[in-house]
Amino acid sequence: MKKIFFLLLAIPILGFSQSSPSKVTNATRVFPKSGKTLAFEKALATHVAKFHQTKWKWKVFSIQSGPDAGGYQINEGPASWDEFDNRGDLGAEHMQDWEMNVASLLQDNQKRTFAVYREDLSSIALTNYTDKIAISHLTYNPGYVVEMEGLLKQLKPLWETTQRSVAVYEMSSSGEPGYVIVTRYKDGLKERDPGYKPSMKDAFEKNIPGSAQAFQDGMKKALKNSWSEILVLRANLSSK
Repeated sequence: MKKIFFLLLAIPILGFSQSSPSKVTNATRVFPKSGKTLAFEKALATHVAKFHQTKWKWKVFSIQSGPDAGGYQINEGPASWDEFDNRGDLGAEHMQDWEMNVASLLQDNQKRTFAVYREDLSSIALTNYTDKIAISHLTYNPGYVVEMEGLLKQLKPLWETTQRSVAVYEMSSSGEPGYVIVTRYKDGLKERDPGYKPSMKDAFEKNIPGSAQAFQDGMKKALKNSWSEILVLRANLSSK
């Protein structure tokens, strides 16, 4: 029994050790104080232009919908765990500028997460980015790690068949265990219109009759919580 217990504990560790380097992304969410949005954007653009044009570049998104609407997501990476471990604070001048000119304009409810890109679950390459994205955040019930991964594996061939560009990230020591499903819109938000692309349900049924219902039944058991949002890249606030 003890051997089985320790084997189960090792499952997440084995999963991460098998992933290749430079697939880790750090996402920081910040929220300007009331009436300080324009001042924050100006200070952030200046900070990024001065300190984030080399290795540690930033992609900045505005959060358009969902519970964090009005906030900004700052993406750093992809990089390896070792690179993040040795990143440091980028120097005293960097930290002073951030604290004095940017952080002073922010609320205290900052959020920071790490996630690892899962090529085996994704239908698009890690760095094949788009300016407009939809993110679905999924957490799973305790003991359902294998089932949830199996369900996501069913989706990859269907995303490819229906020409959906989806990048899947696994959360890493950043709150509840789960996945971040990022739909990247190459043609903009019109891709969300019904009929713009073949439906996932039809793709399921074409693959295996009855599989759509089986998938839903599996999600009802494994899924603990989910929520989604739309983000738009702010090129004027990002690294060049």
